[in-house]
Amino acid sequence: MNLALSTAALLGLQEEAHHAEKFLGIPLPLWQLLNLVLFLAVLIYFVAKPMAAAFRNRQLEVEKRTKEAEHRRAEVDRLTREITERTVRLEKEIEEIRKQGIVDGESARAELVARADEEVARAGREAQEEIARRLLEAKAELRRSAAELTAERAAEILQREITADDRRRLIDDGVDRLKQASR
Repeated sequence: MNLALSTAALLGLQEEAHHAEKFLGIPLPLWQLLNLVLFLAVLIYFVAKPMAAAFRNRQLEVEKRTKEAEHRRAEVDRLTREITERTVRLEKEIEEIRKQGIVDGESARAELVARADEEVARAGREAQEEIARRLLEAKAELRRSAAELTAERAAEILQREITADDRRRLIDDGVDRLKQASR
């Protein structure tokens, strides 16, 4: 009995193993292959296509940004050149203005020196004229003072030295001269 039972069990296991090798009448490896293909198809359809589209969109976006960056870089280069050219131009203008300022400053200085020299000469002439005028005034004042002093001294001397007879004789002499002059 034992043998029969063991044979039966072995046959049952074989049958079960044979039954286990098939699912819905399809051999298990074929079923697994079909399952794998379906899984991959679903995976490709639902994951790979959107990911490919996302990667493509990302690539397009990167290319677009790259072009924009190149455009901006070209714009920056252009602006840099313009700024450099303007800076060079401004430096030249500043140098020209500086040179013109030096020339103008020198001419203004020369003009001021010339005017100052003229003013000094004019002031010297005016001072000489003022000195000469004051000297003449001082001489005239001195003459007047001398004349006054001389007249005062002469009057004093005459009052002391001239007598009444001398006065009559001087008056007679002056009248005679007037008579001769009127003839």
